[in-house]
Amino acid sequence: MYLICGLGNPGEKYKENRHNIGFRIIEELISFYKMKEFKTDKLKATYKGLINNHEVILFKALTFMNLTGTALNTFKKFYKIDINNIIIIHDELDLKFGKIKYKKGGGNSGHNGLENIDQNIGSDYARVRFGIGHPGNKNLVENYVLEDFNNNEKLVLDKLIKNICKNFYLLIENNPQKFISDLSEKQFTSLK
Repeated sequence: MYLICGLGNPGEKYKENRHNIGFRIIEELISFYKMKEFKTDKLKATYKGLINNHEVILFKALTFMNLTGTALNTFKKFYKIDINNIIIIHDELDLKFGKIKYKKGGGNSGHNGLENIDQNIGSDYARVRFGIGHPGNKNLVENYVLEDFNNNEKLVLDKLIKNICKNFYLLIENNPQKFISDLSEKQFTSLK
């Protein structure tokens, strides 16, 4: 079983924020793969289904992002999900908008959501990093990540998210190189 967790903050106020790109991708995956609601409570909303015949659970913490690891750890332990089968989807300040990267393990670059996950389950999980760009000054970061995407970004955002969903099966089938290369080709045409 695979566990895919998108990072974000709950509530309408945050829905379109840069920091909520993980939630937006999870919501598109739910729709694209016709996932069914599985377990929802005050800590989490989960959806279950298949991606290319692999059982997958999509996970959104309903705590604030900085506490995602607590809810994720409880769920992981209960369902005995191996850390090698966990993929976290999150925003990445250090990548220009629309750039997608994949990595396994490593540091969290000061991302509070990832830091909490690292404290709770370790850092050897896989990550899909969605570039949101950087405001250019570290003092502006806190407000920047809680702003909505601008109009130019919105023009390409939906197409990028749909391309991630169409190619997501490659991550489940352990082919991240093809996932990134297929997305790179499509991103190039999307961002023109």
